[in-house]
Amino acid sequence: MPWHVSYRIPADDLLELTIRDNDVANIKSQIKRNRQNETRRLRNKAVRSELKTREKAVLAAADAGEPTEELLRLAQKRLDSAASKGVIHRNEAARRKSRLSTHSA
Repeated sequence: MPWHVSYRIPADDLLELTIRDNDVANIKSQIKRNRQNETRRLRNKAVRSELKTREKAVLAAADAGEPTEELLRLAQKRLDSAASKGVIHRNEAARRKSRLSTHSA
């Protein structure tokens, strides 16, 4: 099998675990590092997905003329949380918050 092929195995409805053939380390610490990286990748993927969902909700409400204060507050809170965890850069969080507040105003 080629080393670059990835297989998707549905673990349950909420999460997909990806097993990659290129994780063939023999060293114990590298095996652990690969496992940690995979866990972090899935967590970061979920956080980024939630950010997109929150931003879309704010933009949809703004386009429909509905109040966006609460949605905007929640989106900004999630952006700050993602930036503090290192999922996105703090400047990216600031830029996205600014764009959301400008669009919703």
